Amino acid sequence: MAAFEYIVLDDKGKERKGVIEGDTARQVRQLLRDKGMMPLEITESRKKTRDSQRGDKNNTGFSVPRFLQRGISSTELALLTRQLATLIQAALPLDETLAAVANQTEKQRIKSMLYAIRSRVLEGHSLAVGLADYPKVFPELYRATVDAGEQSGHLDTVLDRLADYTESRQEIQGKVRQALIYPAFLSLFAIAIVIFMMTSIVPQVVSVFEDTGQELPGLTVSLIAMSDFVVDYGMLLLIAVVAMFVGFQGLLTRPAFMMKYHMFLFRIPVIHRLVRGLNAALFTRTFSILTGSGVTILEAMKISAKVVSNLPMRQAILEATDRVREGTSIRNALEHSKLFPPMTLQLIASGENSGKLEEMLERASVQLEREQVTMIAYIVGILEPVIIMTMGLMVLLLVLGILLPIFDLNSLVK
Repeated sequence: MAAFEYIVLDDKGKERKGVIEGDTARQVRQLLRDKGMMPLEITESRKKTRDSQRGDKNNTGFSVPRFLQRGISSTELALLTRQLATLIQAALPLDETLAAVANQTEKQRIKSMLYAIRSRVLEGHSLAVGLADYPKVFPELYRATVDAGEQSGHLDTVLDRLADYTESRQEIQGKVRQALIYPAFLSLFAIAIVIFMMTSIVPQVVSVFEDTGQELPGLTVSLIAMSDFVVDYGMLLLIAVVAMFVGFQGLLTRPAFMMKYHMFLFRIPVIHRLVRGLNAALFTRTFSILTGSGVTILEAMKISAKVVSNLPMRQAILEATDRVREGTSIRNALEHSKLFPPMTLQLIASGENSGKLEEMLERASVQLEREQVTMIAYIVGILEPVIIMTMGLMVLLLVLGILLPIFDLNSLVK
């Protein structure tokens, strides 16, 4: 039985969309007619098509529609995973669980995806194989963990941990975004004020003093020059900045340049601690989930490396995997790169020696996440007064540049 997406006209002539299950498109049309609807379009959710017409083929050979290739938000993924875990813990069969969650969701594309996965399960495939049809929605970490949970018979526990992991990442990202919103708003507001005064206020005020023929103070002359530059070349400057940003983003798609850029981040005093901590937290959290789900150490390290965004650290993990394969301990293999925090390496060594690697990795990830949230809050706490003082200084200079000629004019009148 497959899942079909349909577009129909109901008895009131209104167009409606939905998903229905059936063996063939012909049967689905008949089912819809029996419900008093007129089928306009019937499409199988997992229908094979050419890559150029519908979507990109994944490793299972099926073509997934492009509207599902962009993935879903971490909030949606966490909610979806939590619902699956809850229903499976309630001893509901997997196919009924997928159908229940699909009926629960209000988004059409997620419902279509779940019904397509359910069709794969009904065909006799595992849940992990069904998830593999949607690699942009379910990353390799997710699929490998589910596969290990199915093989060990603890799928409900594994899904519960995956939900915790997704929610934890979402919470950290939310805290970071929330901490950066206020400084970003202040910076944009300050820039907007300066640009407005340079392009609107300064030219009007300065034109009054130019008619008098008096010699203007140096600050005012500099202010006039800056104002003329912004008025004459402001748009070109904006285009140049946008072009530089786009060009930099383009260069970041090249592995060689990205590697150099990521290595450069390690040379910046405060940033390097933040980059190292965030990536180490991702690695240890992922490594903990995979090892706790029954994935082998080598495979867990290989998959965990893919969630690390910093290329030097990712390369260090892959090289450490080769050393572990040769018999080196995880701690010594990671220590060779000198990129991981000493406390993290110590906890990993303790876990290896005590046989509680999963627990120590979890503890290391929690500690690293707390450190990064604290550090970000500290940096933002410093940035806020600095931005306010900078904004106040710029406004002060602008006001002085306008007032100084007025003071000189008053002295001449006296």
